[in-house]
Amino acid sequence: MTSPLTLPCAAVPGHPDFQALAALPDIAIELRYATANNFFGANVYGTLDLAYLRREAAQALDNAASWLGRQRPGYRLLVLDALRPQQVQERLYAKLSGTPLVRYLANPQIGSIHSFGMAVDVTLLDPQGREVDMGTGFDAMEPGSHPEYEVEQLAQGWLSAQHLIERGWLRAAMRQAGFHGISTEWWHFDFGDRTQVRATLPRVL
Repeated sequence: MTSPLTLPCAAVPGHPDFQALAALPDIAIELRYATANNFFGANVYGTLDLAYLRREAAQALDNAASWLGRQRPGYRLLVLDALRPQQVQERLYAKLSGTPLVRYLANPQIGSIHSFGMAVDVTLLDPQGREVDMGTGFDAMEPGSHPEYEVEQLAQGWLSAQHLIERGWLRAAMRQAGFHGISTEWWHFDFGDRTQVRATLPRVL
């Protein structure tokens, strides 16, 4: 039996509180944890259908994509990760447990905001459909990924002015739609207050 604040992963498709991202017309999707192109080096999603967010976050993402399209015609958002159930968070955390890199993952005991369907990892596609160079790749667990270090990284030549411009466009699109970034990953955005999300919304198992 599940608690009112948990939801089985299999119950997400068709659930009234969740939105399939494939239904959003201006967004591209490439869930990296459904491929081997991630720090784990394997598909950790298997056959799980996880291109979902809670409806309020999905609507905000749609708003971000629409704003970007108006302000910068031809550019699109590419979703790299969205809903990430507790079972997957536990696997990823176990992979990094005992290493300094574990700081990049929320402890499953507390819960990743991804596991509530209220966080999304995104980047930009240019008008030719190519991923924009952001200075580091997705899941690059290094100082160059940290928004908090961008000025220093720029001064030292590790990031270019163009990298910061592209990150600025991504942040502008997401922030005007109500998302907030974090200090360690340029690609990660939360929707809603983390404490409130964890206290009031069901965690997907």
